[in-house]
Amino acid sequence: QLQASGGGLVQAGGSLRLSCAASGRTTSSLPKGWFRQSPGKEREFVAAINWSGSNTYYADSVKGRFTISRDNAKNTVYLQINSLKPEDTAVYYCALKIKGGSYYSRLEYDYWGQGTLVTVSS
Repeated sequence: QLQASGGGLVQAGGSLRLSCAASGRTTSSLPKGWFRQSPGKEREFVAAINWSGSNTYYADSVKGRFTISRDNAKNTVYLQINSLKPEDTAVYYCALKIKGGSYYSRLEYDYWGQGTLVTVSS
């Protein structure tokens, strides 16, 4: 299971740190990603990280503002979000992938957390 947390209400320009804790020893070294979904929109890729943390991947819309990281000892992945914009308002989901394939496609992820809501006020 994946448990996302850290969302909340923040003013534009502010920061948040999202966490995603995974259970199960075998999940600690699996690639993980963050997606987000706004009302009326499809779930979109935000960021991903490989098993060791040596490779990270970002959507163009968040590059330079979001940073994904992981702590395999804690089986937790983080998403540091800076310079928040109203258009970042969404439910943020973490996910993990077992098989290979693209980090950018939600179809390549096998397990999903329940999501945490980020609301950015202008």
